[in-house]
Amino acid sequence: MDPNEQPEPTLPPAEQMRQRRLAKLAGANNAASSTQQQQQPPQQSPAPPQASEEAQPSPKPSSSSAKDNERPTEIPNRNIDITPSSGTSSPSTNPSTSNPFSQLGVKNTPESRSGTPTVSDSGNNGTLKRSAPAVDKPSANATPPPPKKPYTASKEESLEDWSDRVLSDIFRVTLDESRAVDSRGNGGAKLTYLPELRSELEQSAEPSKLTTSSIDAAILEAARYVPATKPLLDYLLPCWKRVMRALKTTTRRPNPDRDAVLNEAKRLCMSNCIFAVTMPEYFGRDPNINHDSLKPYLLRHGDNEYGICADFFEEAISRVDEDDTVLPMFTGAMVQISDELATMNMNQDYKPHITSLVTYARYPKLLQALAHHDKFLVTPTADMTKEQLALASEERTILGPFFRISPLQTEVTKTYFTGPRTIDAGHKKQAQTALQMTLKAHQGDLATIINAFVRVKDARSKTLDWFAFIFNMNHKRRALQVRSDEVASDGFMVNVTAVLDHLCQPFMDNTFSKVSKIDVDYLCRNPRIDMSDETKLNADQATAEAFYGRKVGGESNFISEVFFLALAAHHYGLGATNSKLKDLDREIKHVESAIKHIEEQLAKVPSNTMPHRVIQKQHQNAVQAVEKAIALKYSIEGVVLDQSMQTVSLQFMRYVSVWLLRVASGTDYIPGRPFQLPLSPQQPETFSCLPEYALQDVVDNFKFVFRFIPQILISAVGEEIITLCITFLRSSEYIKNPYLKSSLVTLLFSGTWPIYHLKRGVLGDALAGSEFANEHLLHALMKCGVSSAFYDKFNIRYEIFQVLKCIWPNTVYQDQLSRESKVNKQFFVQFVNLLLNDATFLLDEALTKLYNIHDFQKQLRDQSLSAQDREKVTSDLEATESQCLNWMTFLNDTMAMMKLFTAALRDAFTIPEIVTRLAGMLDYNLEVLVGPRRANLKVEDPKKYHFDAKTLLAEFIDIYLNLGSKQTFIDAIAGDGRSYKPANFEKASQILSANLNAAPETAAAWDSLRKKIAEAKERLDQAELDLGEIPEEFEDPLMGDLMNDPVILPSRNIVDRSTIVQQLLSNPLDPFTRAPMKIEDVVPADDLRMRIEAWKAERIAEAKAKATADPMDTGSG
Repeated sequence: MDPNEQPEPTLPPAEQMRQRRLAKLAGANNAASSTQQQQQPPQQSPAPPQASEEAQPSPKPSSSSAKDNERPTEIPNRNIDITPSSGTSSPSTNPSTSNPFSQLGVKNTPESRSGTPTVSDSGNNGTLKRSAPAVDKPSANATPPPPKKPYTASKEESLEDWSDRVLSDIFRVTLDESRAVDSRGNGGAKLTYLPELRSELEQSAEPSKLTTSSIDAAILEAARYVPATKPLLDYLLPCWKRVMRALKTTTRRPNPDRDAVLNEAKRLCMSNCIFAVTMPEYFGRDPNINHDSLKPYLLRHGDNEYGICADFFEEAISRVDEDDTVLPMFTGAMVQISDELATMNMNQDYKPHITSLVTYARYPKLLQALAHHDKFLVTPTADMTKEQLALASEERTILGPFFRISPLQTEVTKTYFTGPRTIDAGHKKQAQTALQMTLKAHQGDLATIINAFVRVKDARSKTLDWFAFIFNMNHKRRALQVRSDEVASDGFMVNVTAVLDHLCQPFMDNTFSKVSKIDVDYLCRNPRIDMSDETKLNADQATAEAFYGRKVGGESNFISEVFFLALAAHHYGLGATNSKLKDLDREIKHVESAIKHIEEQLAKVPSNTMPHRVIQKQHQNAVQAVEKAIALKYSIEGVVLDQSMQTVSLQFMRYVSVWLLRVASGTDYIPGRPFQLPLSPQQPETFSCLPEYALQDVVDNFKFVFRFIPQILISAVGEEIITLCITFLRSSEYIKNPYLKSSLVTLLFSGTWPIYHLKRGVLGDALAGSEFANEHLLHALMKCGVSSAFYDKFNIRYEIFQVLKCIWPNTVYQDQLSRESKVNKQFFVQFVNLLLNDATFLLDEALTKLYNIHDFQKQLRDQSLSAQDREKVTSDLEATESQCLNWMTFLNDTMAMMKLFTAALRDAFTIPEIVTRLAGMLDYNLEVLVGPRRANLKVEDPKKYHFDAKTLLAEFIDIYLNLGSKQTFIDAIAGDGRSYKPANFEKASQILSANLNAAPETAAAWDSLRKKIAEAKERLDQAELDLGEIPEEFEDPLMGDLMNDPVILPSRNIVDRSTIVQQLLSNPLDPFTRAPMKIEDVVPADDLRMRIEAWKAERIAEAKAKATADPMDTGSG
């Protein structure tokens, strides 16, 4: 059987319901009539589903009476008057304009030049010319038509009859006054009678049937019957859907003649759809921005009767080369969609707008046209500030509103987190999970859109320009104080970062095989990213300007373009949003404190008074402010703590790490290959002139993940991050910013935090077992520790000690530290000196706070203390307790580190340059812990501050015992004239035995050491007596002691070597002239030293001789 005679199947009830719902969601007034289709008898030809009755032309009355044949009354407000060929004007309002219809199949024949467009029929050699009245509408007095009879098709249907029936069904029109419905009969769609076209055909002695020659005229007449309140596309789009369904039905059994009819119907239907949008005057309509646009149809799904389907896209795009109105028709609609989306948030029905652009993005020609639209990029004007341009990048570009949609929009955060001050952890977690899922789907759509743009050559550059413009205008997002009305929003910037990370994924493989494609010459090829006002890694402004001023030829590849854009995105986008969490914490804490204060005031003011109402309003405003901040904080946490997003981000940062190492070293390093340290003294200018954030963002990103979601690092960290940290700590001169250097230590420190089964953290095992780390880590950490920039930053050394404590079980590091003390003696002395400084400072601070806490607690026990004084003392106590806890935490770890070092490196810690200082520190603090001031350290609940006097004393005793086998240490203790007191050692012995439950061998060793020190003290005292008065030329001018190793300073003054060593450790200046100097600048005063030794030998000999002679004199006496 001819497939054209097959009935159209009826949709099942479930599908009918789905279609009706889709139609309702799309805003249609009625459900798609295709869902109302009934099964037809087999002998009837197929007919597409009918459209809403509101979208089709109203039925025309019968023309059988004389009155009916009169010209219908004109509809007002129509611009175009299409008159018969004997008339004059053409449909165009401008006769001088070239005929726009010639490109769409409407031929400009001699007859049509008189004013009537004619349509050529590929299946007919003749042309049909008809005149159309301006606009017709039915007469109010028209005679009702006779009863309608359903149309029945013959089994042996001629092409002429078939064409009439099918075209009638498609366009819902008829030339047969007796037909009321389409070929489906009862229940079919209503048809509109076209009296004018019938009359013209009769006048031309042609059959009153629809053919390819009359389609255009039929559409034109039918379109005039569409109410002016309805867009013409509401009629024409369903016609398009019906003709496409008819075409797809005939493909089962091809029939060239019938296919030609349908293809002509398809061509003319599309032409009229384009005219309806681009030239409404053709249909006698005034321009109407709400009607003359594809926007509402693009927002509907392609399966919707009123939605733009793929067939429509493809047919329209096929005409682009011939019709220059097609692309503006689409781009104009997409601009309208973008403008509308700019006013929306994620709480609203934004999804159709996103889906429309996803669909639009399937067609390269449309993307190319959109990318070249005036609104694709912001065109700065002279009066626009950088802040206005920053906001415009989000709100006034075509793509901006699509990226602006985010759960971080203020209205959306309130929806996800209602009552955030009292929300429970479970509800918060559920809301954040839902937020992440929604955002992930949205970012997936955005990635699809941008991926399509960059695959179109002519659109790619514009798209990259758009990204670069965003970053160049939003430098203020990294300012210390950020105003939200001067920069793009967090949600927008996070989406931009996520999409650029997605673009980087194709080249971010685990083997780093494509890292070589990141071209450093990009920086000198007019880079899209403006780096002029960014701090450079190690270059001043002049050097950087000279570097970027040199231009390199060639064109940068896409990988390089995207890499540097993504690097900027992490700095101004995700990185800035991460840092905002700290600001929000401070803001929330501040406002909560203000609320507490307001509530206290409110309780003191009588209700129903003006002051009460004023304070109540303040309270309400403060609560709203803090709830807004908390909701935003929870939303940001939900976004930035998404594990999948941060995993991709970390993969990008791994690539940045490897790339930085390659640039700094000038090698082709990738993980697994050897890497040599130290780096060359000649720093590559390319590396020095890189923006500082290239390294800072890597560190910050890893630190953030280590702190909040370390579980994703177990499988996401490779050796490159360890290599990066060690390299720029070891060759720290490559980085100018001391705080950036210290952040590398913090990153290593963070990697040693225990997590799950990893007791030494994510990096601990790698640091202990890596050959590269074994060789370079210790020296790198010590170099950072002795840096003058961190002389008073003991917390950096605290982190260094934590890393060292983690790796200390590996004896390789113990051997290295011993070797450092011998090979790099001065370097080692500096390191230990700072360790002693830290211990001294921390002990002093922590114990002072304990004294203060003791006094405050004593005052609070005084019942006579006034309420006001009690409140002040309580406040002071709380502040001091917080400080004490901080200092004690650092102190306990520092003391533990000293125990490790002194146990493993007795020789190193008892060299002359160190031992005197170490002995003095130990003796001073021993007196604090066992002397008269010990009673002032007693506080209530000392564990609250991590303070245990017994444990602290035990650690000091362990350090004494670790070094007690060295005579130089014993002599240094005995020679400590300031703090050494035998009574303190005796008191420590008592406490050790009575309170510390020390092992017998420990107590015995302590007693032995105590006695050795006492004996040494006696010897030193006797030696001092033997020497007598020291000649002034032999005295150290700074310490007043006898010099043992005199040296000459650059200022020509002479001091003992140990004195100047200690001086330079604290202050690298000549103590006499304050000029900078190093220990290498001193010259040994050998002549003076020999004279001192000779004098000492002479005095000792005299003392011995006298001691020998004295007993004899006594005996004789």
